[in-house]
Amino acid sequence: MATTFQPPRGAGKNGAAVDAPSAGDAPVAESIAALITDAPVPAPTLPKTFGAMMAREFRVLRRNAVSTFMRSVMQPLLFVFVFSYVFPKIGSGFSMGGAVASGAGSAAAAGASASASGVSFSTILLPGLMASMFLMQGMFGTTMPLVMEFSWQRTIEDRALAPVPIAVLGLQKITAGAIQAFIGAIIVFPIVLLVHAAGQAPSVHVTNWFLFALIMVASSTVTASLGLLLGTVMDPRKIQMVFAIVLLPATMLGCVYYPWSALHSIRWLQILVLINPMVYMSEGLRAVLTPSIGHMPVWAVLLALVGGTIVFASWGVRTFRNRVVA
Repeated sequence: MATTFQPPRGAGKNGAAVDAPSAGDAPVAESIAALITDAPVPAPTLPKTFGAMMAREFRVLRRNAVSTFMRSVMQPLLFVFVFSYVFPKIGSGFSMGGAVASGAGSAAAAGASASASGVSFSTILLPGLMASMFLMQGMFGTTMPLVMEFSWQRTIEDRALAPVPIAVLGLQKITAGAIQAFIGAIIVFPIVLLVHAAGQAPSVHVTNWFLFALIMVASSTVTASLGLLLGTVMDPRKIQMVFAIVLLPATMLGCVYYPWSALHSIRWLQILVLINPMVYMSEGLRAVLTPSIGHMPVWAVLLALVGGTIVFASWGVRTFRNRVVA
């Protein structure tokens, strides 16, 4: 006949004695519960969280500094070397008639033929190359990280856990891309100033430093906002095709190699290119860097850049939020 052993009252699972709760323990338990209940809820400030996310972006940018620098340098360096050094050396150039300084005609000739009008092709090329770098770096610095985070890496889910609204995360993406675009455009400046044949130095005169900084910031933000929009609405598998469709036409028809006023003889094209944001970036930089060349009114440039930033940013943040919560 099997017998069972019943531990004595007050014994634990293995027969060890367990002290019964005393009457004095109740106030202690109540005080601990009150401390837990009344503990302040952790509320990290929005600036601190935003700064932490930007610090991560800077660490990634510093780790990829060499590749970012090479990507920013190679294209403008090759353009400047060929158009401002090689062509003048071999006696070739792009001859376009008209009065460039007054804005009534076309761009001046490059190389040796530019000396007749007094405007070197480097002078025309500097604002345009800076604008092209804005577009390339701004879109690349915003769209490509989004493609990786939304596709196979899925790191966007970790970012979405940050104690900030998802819209703030989208604005942080725009800020990071705008900084890369700003740095890329600044790198172009010394390249064009230093790489040229004898007598082909660009004529640069900053008419208004505040206006110059404003156009630089507006150009950075409009391209980064466009990059956020494209990165959230396009299929990641087709993003390379999007770059080929967007970047090449935008560069060739973005008044990079000629001022907008030079298209007056092709009126339909002069009007059509106004849908290209790069036109306003190129013309705005010409207005503050090379004022001797015909350019758009500054008010039209600022209206397009600031208005484009607001439209692309609001649209991009909305599609970004929908993509994250989907």
